Amino acid sequence: MGQLSGRVALVTGGGRGIGRGISELLASEGAAVGVNYRKDVEAAESTVAAITAAGGVARMYGASIDDPDADAAMVEAMLADFGHIDILVCNAGIASRGLSVADTDPTEVARLLGTHAVGPHHLCRLVLPSMRTRGRGDIVMVSSVAGRTMGPNGAPYNMGKAAMEALAYTLAKEERPHGIHVNVVAPGLVETDMGVRLARAMTGRRDIQDLRSVDASMPFGRVCQPRDVANVVLWLCSDGAGYVTGQRIECDGGGPVTPIV
Repeated sequence: MGQLSGRVALVTGGGRGIGRGISELLASEGAAVGVNYRKDVEAAESTVAAITAAGGVARMYGASIDDPDADAAMVEAMLADFGHIDILVCNAGIASRGLSVADTDPTEVARLLGTHAVGPHHLCRLVLPSMRTRGRGDIVMVSSVAGRTMGPNGAPYNMGKAAMEALAYTLAKEERPHGIHVNVVAPGLVETDMGVRLARAMTGRRDIQDLRSVDASMPFGRVCQPRDVANVVLWLCSDGAGYVTGQRIECDGGGPVTPIV
């Protein structure tokens, strides 16, 4: 019996990168996992196949998180398949283009806010009726250290993550009477495709292809892996965090040892 046996989790952006790490770990601990994807069907299929091959339970659900109708259809389908939803991990994310405020198109701002904050608001609203019946519910927002550092040339991303965290803190207070825990995990640079794009935006170095090339500048001699973030998410959804809500945990090894240049 795993730590999450009998529970059902929806992981947005669950087929790739950090999301895949979270989906696989939650499933390995007994949760039935809904793997959300927007475009990359093959990645979602691969994640579901890996989970089922390991003896877990998973299904894939296509929806663009910033589309309220698609969100409603996805949640309805999951409830039909599994009967309830106990865990929501808002992980889906997109990177800024690395431009200054003066050079950023308004459509980019709307797109980033829609994915990182408005979409999670829709999903929380949709899963809460089921989650409130379960005795315990968990909502985990995957934010970023950018929500604290607010670096230059990434205002849409910074704004999206800050708004996501505001949603989490508000929801933690509203839903505590219903036994629902709401927390934030804020990774630093993680070895994913999106991590490469963020590193390029942060440094202006378009030549960065492999984040293992910056291992020397990272804590503990390596760049953060999706499993590192997934381990924090798992703990927040476990009995070990039974008295934890409204908290933000940074998963960045204490920050870079030296700047990426």
